[in-house]
Amino acid sequence: MDFFRDPVKRLTTDLHLNTWTTEDELIRDCRRGHRSAQKRVFDLLSPKMMALCLRYVGDRQTAEDLLQEGFITLFSKLDSYSGTGSFEGWARRIFVNTALMYLRRTDALKLSDDISEARGLSSEAATPVQNLGYKELTQLIASLPPDARTVFNLHVVEGYSHKEIADMLGFTEATSRSKLQRARMRLQELIRQQNQR
Repeated sequence: MDFFRDPVKRLTTDLHLNTWTTEDELIRDCRRGHRSAQKRVFDLLSPKMMALCLRYVGDRQTAEDLLQEGFITLFSKLDSYSGTGSFEGWARRIFVNTALMYLRRTDALKLSDDISEARGLSSEAATPVQNLGYKELTQLIASLPPDARTVFNLHVVEGYSHKEIADMLGFTEATSRSKLQRARMRLQELIRQQNQR
């Protein structure tokens, strides 16, 4: 993927970036292998997809690797995009799956919580986060253990149900709920600590 780093290639393709009037035309040219169209898709999606990858893995270098891996997958599977539904939503799913595959490969999703340990957890309301900015909140989420962070992101940020999360990650709905509760409690604690500073 030296294309995105080579200033000469970048300069020659920048001249053609505004030639697409619809998303369908841009996707069509990506399918045909036009580098300028692929670069345009990369430029449009990379900030959001980088933030997504960073939310799942918590470290910038790994997130950058996942971003590259996700775009390779996106462009190689572009023919499977049917055109129904949002292209960005379709792309987001690829990047979520890329992050989840990485977490599985590195055993970051090993079950570290026993459901019986979670029975006594309270569900008090979260502390207000009004004193925290987006960056601070994102850093706090990134500091969660990988399994709790993943469930938190899938449920709260991406909107997946506990059943969908359980199917994706290979554990029960109760385990998903438990991990989400632990993530919320830990975030509450971290937010309280941050607000006391």
